[in-house]
Amino acid sequence: MFDIGWSELVLIGVVALVAIGPKELPGVLRMVGQWMGKARKMAAEFQGQFQEAMREAEMADLKKSFDEVKEAAAGFTGGGLMTSLQKDVSDALRVDALDKPAETPANTTVEPPVAPTTPEAPTPETFVEAEAHSAVNEPLAITREVEQTAVVQDTAVQDTAASEAIKDAKAS
Repeated sequence: MFDIGWSELVLIGVVALVAIGPKELPGVLRMVGQWMGKARKMAAEFQGQFQEAMREAEMADLKKSFDEVKEAAAGFTGGGLMTSLQKDVSDALRVDALDKPAETPANTTVEPPVAPTTPEAPTPETFVEAEAHSAVNEPLAITREVEQTAVVQDTAVQDTAASEAIKDAKAS
């Protein structure tokens, strides 16, 4: 609003202190504060009245455009288009039927759940297909491959370790 900096305020304060005097300065500052409050209240009231006038003007424009749309829509009611649209909208906005369970038409039948089936036994064709895939080095499924020789060697090592432990136990 006013472009008054701190230096100007200090200068005004010093001049007021010298001109008015330290005795009466608090009373003068209180009165200036009250005037500023009254000015702010008047400005806020004016701004509120101005905003209210703008809202009323906007409402008048909205009412005018709504009336125009309503008159234009009145031309459609001759064919029953608006009445069916109003019925559809009112049915869609109805809230009272939300707590009720959904109604099923009488002509629909409810099928029982289907029981799981067991897979068919492999046929010779599947074995031929598996051999064809293995010839191309394509795995049919990801499986864990275990080498038989490693298992045999592991058990042999365990057997020798166990027999040595038994010999040591007997010797002691």
